[in-house]
Amino acid sequence: MAFRFPVRVERAVARGLLSLPPAVLRRIVGPPVRSPDGLTLDLQLQALVWLMGRFHVGALHEGGVDFARRAMDRSAPTLDFLPPPDVAAYDRTVAGGAGPRGARVYTPESARDGAAPGLVFFHGGGWTIGSIASHDRVCRALASKAGVVVVSVDYRLAPEHPFPAAVEDALAATRAVLGDARAFGIDPDRVAVGGDSAGGNLSAVVAQWLRGDARRPAFQLLVYPGTDMTRSLPSHQLFREGLFLSRSATDWYLAQYLPDRSVERDPRASPLFAADLSRLPPALVMTAGFDPLKDEGRAYAEKMRAAGVAVEHVCSDGSMHGFLNLGGAIRESARMVDLAASRLRAGLAPRAVASAA
Repeated sequence: MAFRFPVRVERAVARGLLSLPPAVLRRIVGPPVRSPDGLTLDLQLQALVWLMGRFHVGALHEGGVDFARRAMDRSAPTLDFLPPPDVAAYDRTVAGGAGPRGARVYTPESARDGAAPGLVFFHGGGWTIGSIASHDRVCRALASKAGVVVVSVDYRLAPEHPFPAAVEDALAATRAVLGDARAFGIDPDRVAVGGDSAGGNLSAVVAQWLRGDARRPAFQLLVYPGTDMTRSLPSHQLFREGLFLSRSATDWYLAQYLPDRSVERDPRASPLFAADLSRLPPALVMTAGFDPLKDEGRAYAEKMRAAGVAVEHVCSDGSMHGFLNLGGAIRESARMVDLAASRLRAGLAPRAVASAA
């Protein structure tokens, strides 16, 4: 969200509305919103969409790149979790594809023995916006809830650095963390890659490219990942307007990121088009019922499973794109973050990693 008021006012108004009893909330926002494929939008999310409409909150991309970046960093934490007290954070650099990149390392008290599981995290934002700051709170929440050291990477953004710059940074940063894991307090054999949207895309690509390395990811956390830049699956037509990620927004993001349409089927851009998905690490793929990326996320999960990969696909039927950053106010979003944390914890347990190796 990107209201035109101080953040504390936005937070108070939004959280106040969303905390109303369901019966009251229903009277305010009107009848349930149903999708063409028979799903019902979560009541709190319907209220959030209603509230944004009342305040005439426009899409981030409509103000251009600089505005969208500022708005994303400002608004993303508004309904996110409050920072947990058990997580310490510090900034450092990691290797990138064309030189060092910034990173923020989150270490929970439960993971300070020097050999904890780790997560290399890539934020969402259409490869154009988003940052370590926009996803700071959800990284803290995952670190605390999963007991993992999270390394959030500041990869290069388009249009200044179009495809494949973000991929190159993601690969280099993950290799750097795997290669020097002990310096982060991480067990090199228990490192996951993960992220949301564009970050889920980068995580999937990294897992594919590093599966032959001596040090490689042990788990994938793919939250509504973009896997098919052709956008040819039905959900892109079902959810063109009215929600957080519109057709015009995806058009804009891809215009910034991809130099031309000839690379849409390049597996580094569209991991769904990789010819071979065998030998990938186990994965949790999370999708949302009201999301244009729903079908490509599910298709990627199914294709990995067909290749022999251990995959769990969970669709939050009433959710929409962006739910990962709403866990501080939306009950279903909090449930999904808890689920992601529990699967991270289980997937990076020593016994699980040994059996998957």
